[in-house]
Amino acid sequence: MTTAPLSLEHIIKPSSIKQGKSPVLFMLHGYGSNEEDLYSFADELPNEYCIISVRAPYTLQPFGYAWYAIHFDNEQGKWSDDAQAIESRDKICTFIDEACTAYHLDEGDVTLLGFSQGTILSYAVALSYPEKIKRVVALSGYINERILKEGYTKNNFDSLKIYASHGQVDQVIPIEWAQKAPLLLKKLGVSHVFEEFPVGHGVAPQNFYAFKKWLEANR
Repeated sequence: MTTAPLSLEHIIKPSSIKQGKSPVLFMLHGYGSNEEDLYSFADELPNEYCIISVRAPYTLQPFGYAWYAIHFDNEQGKWSDDAQAIESRDKICTFIDEACTAYHLDEGDVTLLGFSQGTILSYAVALSYPEKIKRVVALSGYINERILKEGYTKNNFDSLKIYASHGQVDQVIPIEWAQKAPLLLKKLGVSHVFEEFPVGHGVAPQNFYAFKKWLEANR
């Protein structure tokens, strides 16, 4: 399918639904990757979803893209550019609106599927603007509360559902960071599932089948 000239580069797999507006699943890749990465899952996911895999806005050298910069410093170690992350959070929100209009999609049935940095942004969008998002599949990431919209705890999360998973031996994002997510989600009253798998920073086959099953059960 030919893509429309929207604010973020993307690739798209149309829904099997031919009448009316179809549900949509947006894929948000990790740091240093691109829109082709998660798109490899597209053919295995429920056919009724229009699947849009989005390229992050910042170009890295020598290749790849990022949603925000990660800086390395002798004194501070590794830290995130939260201002840039907030910009990307809002760019994703704008893109969701653009895509739903351009491709005639159901803005009331939006799912985000993120990996690593894409998960951090998926959490940020869904918890900041829960009226826009119905489901989140949060793979190998964590909640960065510093990039959530001010006053987010007062949001209505009744319609939001989240599936989160993490590798127990993840060498990039410590499992302890991910384990804080279900505690916060419970406090906010967000319906959620959190699972751990005996893998590193990646998606094991059993993890894929688990979130696919969750998606099918939460249509």
